[in-house]
Amino acid sequence: MFSDIAASGAIDATKVWTTVITNTAYLPGLLTLDYSLRRVGSKYPLVVLYTDSFPAEGHAALDARGIKKRHVPYLLPSVPKDFTNDVRFYDCWSKLTPFSLTEFTRVVQLDSDMVILQNMDELMDIELDPPEMAGTGSRVFAASHACLCNPLRKPHYPKDWIPANCAYTTQHSAPQLAQTTGAPATTGLGILNGGLQVVNPTRAIYDMITSQLGTSTTSKYDFADQSLLSDLFHGRWVPLPYVYNALKTLRWEGVHNSIWQDNCVKNVHYILSPKPWEENESQDPTHAWWRELNEKRFQEEKDRGIRQY
Repeated sequence: MFSDIAASGAIDATKVWTTVITNTAYLPGLLTLDYSLRRVGSKYPLVVLYTDSFPAEGHAALDARGIKKRHVPYLLPSVPKDFTNDVRFYDCWSKLTPFSLTEFTRVVQLDSDMVILQNMDELMDIELDPPEMAGTGSRVFAASHACLCNPLRKPHYPKDWIPANCAYTTQHSAPQLAQTTGAPATTGLGILNGGLQVVNPTRAIYDMITSQLGTSTTSKYDFADQSLLSDLFHGRWVPLPYVYNALKTLRWEGVHNSIWQDNCVKNVHYILSPKPWEENESQDPTHAWWRELNEKRFQEEKDRGIRQY
């Protein structure tokens, strides 16, 4: 394997979900993500992609639950970007490694701060460019748009991250369509959210990515992996509707609540801090959804004699 992936248990599947983890800060989220995938009856396993920094404590938690895992390199650009205001982005470059997993025909990369509310196995079968196109086509991978509204008014965010440039703003007049169709990939600034990526692993594409990581261009990328993908494959990715990567902020009043429909959402993404496992109460109803699922996970693990984490 060209991507230096060390096997950790046989995986009898050609299509998988993956999530990257580098430390235990996101481990409660990862375990609940795994539980939620099983709860909705997904046919496909979750494979955890861990880096050298992931500690023995984390490995023990995965092993106790029979969660498959693979070692991946900790990716960083050759010209670093200062992410002092968002240190989590230092770990995000490694979310590009699923493009290298050529032992699988389809990988759907998920962030560990997600929970699956409805089965979305159909992502394993949506049409993407075949590997032999080597990243030259118009359907290189699939993702949902990033929200550019900056609802918390973070001062270090790009000045052009405003509602007028957000792809979701263009869907306010057609909320029903927004449940099933993503705005065109070039809408607004044409920037995707890297939390969910649907990928046909291909060496040529991964080589393009790692080559870009070796250039000084990366010093201008404000959002690490998703900035790189949005730049390198501008307009050449398949836009998924928000329901597959429902950023919790979209539901907030005055952001994109006009398109959000609770009964349609398949995957909630708990962007920003605090995460649901970092607090006991929240005014955000979506955090209550996470806590409810987490309690059910705890009960299942108690029944199986697994120490809670």
